[in-house]
Amino acid sequence: MIKNTIKYFAILALGLVACEPEFDNPIEESGIYASGEADFSTYVALGNSLTAGYADGALYITGQENSYPNLLAQQFQLAGGGDFTQPLVEDNTGGLLLGGNQITPNRFVLAIDENGNPGPARYAGAAPTTDIANRLTGSFNNLGAPGAKSFHLVTEGYGNTANVPIGLANPYYARFASADNASILGDAVAQSPTFFSLWIGNNDILSYATSGGVGVDQTGNPDPSTYGGNDITDPGLFDNVYRTMVGTLVASGSKGVVLSLPDVTSIPYFTTVPFAPLSPLNPDFGPQIPTLNATYAGLNQAFAFLGVPERSIQFSTTAASAVVIKDESLTDISAQLTQVLTPTFGAELAAIYGAQYGQARQANANDLLVLPSSSAIAQLNTDRLTELVSFGLTQEQAGQLSVNGITFPLEDQYVLTAAEQALISAARTSYNASIRAVAEENGLAFYDAAADLAILANTGIPFDGGVVTSDFVTGGGFSLDGVHPTPRGHAIVTNGIIEAIENTYGASLPSVNPGDYGTITLSNEVN
Repeated sequence: MIKNTIKYFAILALGLVACEPEFDNPIEESGIYASGEADFSTYVALGNSLTAGYADGALYITGQENSYPNLLAQQFQLAGGGDFTQPLVEDNTGGLLLGGNQITPNRFVLAIDENGNPGPARYAGAAPTTDIANRLTGSFNNLGAPGAKSFHLVTEGYGNTANVPIGLANPYYARFASADNASILGDAVAQSPTFFSLWIGNNDILSYATSGGVGVDQTGNPDPSTYGGNDITDPGLFDNVYRTMVGTLVASGSKGVVLSLPDVTSIPYFTTVPFAPLSPLNPDFGPQIPTLNATYAGLNQAFAFLGVPERSIQFSTTAASAVVIKDESLTDISAQLTQVLTPTFGAELAAIYGAQYGQARQANANDLLVLPSSSAIAQLNTDRLTELVSFGLTQEQAGQLSVNGITFPLEDQYVLTAAEQALISAARTSYNASIRAVAEENGLAFYDAAADLAILANTGIPFDGGVVTSDFVTGGGFSLDGVHPTPRGHAIVTNGIIEAIENTYGASLPSVNPGDYGTITLSNEVN
């Protein structure tokens, strides 16, 4: 079996330049600040994990304290803003309990594995202590609920603890919902907010993207009760729900700021693992290339005979090679392939090859490999191994046909193909058009977060002391889950929001210095 030596952590050889400790932000109180036409006395923030301060694959205190709504509220207080309360969890371990049983994992930290390689690992230094059965009392200004989609914010009962085990309620919202039948929007309106922020819609496409496109594009279906967890939300439903939320919030005279949704290609979850990670210099892979190519020669002849030579599989002895993937957008030629291969390989093996490569091809530059694929590529697919052994193959034969991305196509959940990206792009474009239109119709501030995150990905955003980028681990902008911002990333978002508010309402607010905020956390620095 080929060992997995494909490491996206090689970038750490540059040094842990992004691992500064986290600091409280010193606010310069010199100068005169004003709210302009806005009123910051009662600020509420609605959204999902980005709003909650979720980072490193979990919700923990430091992340919440450095969330953009909390940073924003600190600046608002210099211009008449009131107190800002958050439903803080109990620890920095991350992870949630329900009745004493852990239901979500601990956070990621930067750790060193048994081979001396640094990389993200789940924190094991302490057990989580936050039990969602212990509902918090009072109202909270930060109403961000990790995992929430647009329509969840208006769904009554979304915080009913009894429904969490069956997937009908959100465990994070269950901690602080005002009642079992409450909604996030209802809890926001009940506070009579004078100002609000709304960043929602990411999960309406992100869950489809992070699943490698395993879900369904529900465009044209406005009934969310029929959706799966990884489905793309119908743009018509999104528009209707978004207008309802904003309309309800502004009905009492509240002003606010809304944020656009970023392109998935701007975050490291989709940009870190290359489509061609198989190096001929890898001592576990390179020597196998001649044998692999000889084996694939017969399959490639079959592809040519069937009129699909573009599906040919070839590994290079001089350059990095692309992994083999399953592409469900391809016509399934399993039956034809089996028939063509039978004279060469025999009926049994031909059937296995036919099923395995009926929708297979090598990845190309248009494909995005998700971050977890790094730990799957070149590893033995044990499910496939068991299946092949049950067909009568020996353990060795089955092992040779079960190496992810090399002799077994990397499965759908690990790759976001161009066709799947197109579905996401179409939905996101529609969502962002709705967000901008609703902002203009209601005279709200609009912050194009997507534009700033694109800059972060392409050139980086400078600050006093350096540049923040979206490079995984070393860039400083994203946490170890590859999706959510670090405190420094939240500082970038905070400044963008402040500028939008100033431009729309004539306010005067101090910006924050991203350099005052931390990035990733070492395993021994969790407290």
